[in-house]
Amino acid sequence: MRSRFIKEEMGYTGDQLHSLFAYDNFGIAGDSIISFIGPCDISLKGIVDLEDAKAGKRIYVPMMLHFIAEHFDIDLEKAILRQYLLVDIVKDFLNEKLGKLVVKRIEGDFFVNDAKLGMSAATASPVSSLIHTGVNIIKPEDTNTKSKGLTDFSIDPAIIAPEVLERYTKENEKISIVRCKTRWVE
Repeated sequence: MRSRFIKEEMGYTGDQLHSLFAYDNFGIAGDSIISFIGPCDISLKGIVDLEDAKAGKRIYVPMMLHFIAEHFDIDLEKAILRQYLLVDIVKDFLNEKLGKLVVKRIEGDFFVNDAKLGMSAATASPVSSLIHTGVNIIKPEDTNTKSKGLTDFSIDPAIIAPEVLERYTKENEKISIVRCKTRWVE
């Protein structure tokens, strides 16, 4: 599994959540996770969560830390489990930085008390499973949802990204090794 933090600012619209995005844009072939910083502006067309789409939600955050993971299997349940793993890795790292348990995961989203800190989605394409996870850097102001951003905690997203990329990559490598060294039972 390969990873890369993209240093150039790049927005997320939901269109980036497609097969071979990392390969087409950054030459990263195979299972991968990339991270970048930029605004998040997802129209109804780009929303993969049907409940959010039915509610007519548009998602806008002025600045987020984004992660896009792609795995070349098409098991949506496995993609959701990997999504939760990625969200837990981010949550654990943020709690380590804060020195206390403040951030929690509820399904694929991040919360600090009742304020939303970020969101995540998993989906599948004809050739791969895909995950997008976003952490608010600057909280959205014009929303009905109470929210927080990394700026509220004086956390630099450029410090988070490389560590999360490394942890996610290592966890997936460990899973692969354990799978390969576990004998089957009769």
